[in-house]
Amino acid sequence: MNRAALFDIDGTLVDSNHLHVTSWWEALRQAGHDVSMRAVHRAIGLPAEDLLAQLLGSGRDTDQDEALSTAHDTLYGTYFERLPRLASADELLRALHGEGWRVVLVTSAGGSELDALTKAIGADDAITATASADDVENGKPAPDQVQHALELADATARGSVLVGDSVWDMKAGTRAGVACVGLLSGGIPQADLEDAGAVAVYEDPADLLRHLARSPFARGR
Repeated sequence: MNRAALFDIDGTLVDSNHLHVTSWWEALRQAGHDVSMRAVHRAIGLPAEDLLAQLLGSGRDTDQDEALSTAHDTLYGTYFERLPRLASADELLRALHGEGWRVVLVTSAGGSELDALTKAIGADDAITATASADDVENGKPAPDQVQHALELADATARGSVLVGDSVWDMKAGTRAGVACVGLLSGGIPQADLEDAGAVAVYEDPADLLRHLARSPFARGR
């Protein structure tokens, strides 16, 4: 039976959450929307349509959604050449790959954004596949994306582990039946991650790597 190590990217492997917050905040500000950065931060990790629904409400003018998403993408794109990998993110993926785990990235990113993120991670040799939100009907917190990632890894939920930094990651993984590990590197409080389903929480990829032998990955062996 294959074991899948599923990883969110933004805030989990790449220190990019606050760049997304700034880009969404500015895109919304330019369109005349007064939304706090704290509210934007709490929505990071959702697909763009769901993020806008959370921030602006379901009764918003959805005709603006495409323009807002394009503005965010343009602003965020200015950071592509300097996206910072979180410490030891590449080492963590290689360590798991070396232990026989099939590493699959589970992300809303696609196209040039995904290329920039994987370049920042710098561990293509350890990554089996990528499950994008574009591949499924419903993104996080629905389980669809995680289930698709398991299919790509030819793995079952039992024994597999999802690592993420948002409550949306934890909810999606829990609904798919995989063990969920939370990281604080995305700025979400530990209690929120645990309430959403995290069975263990670590500071960042380096902290998880240091404790790998006593983590949920050890229990999945």
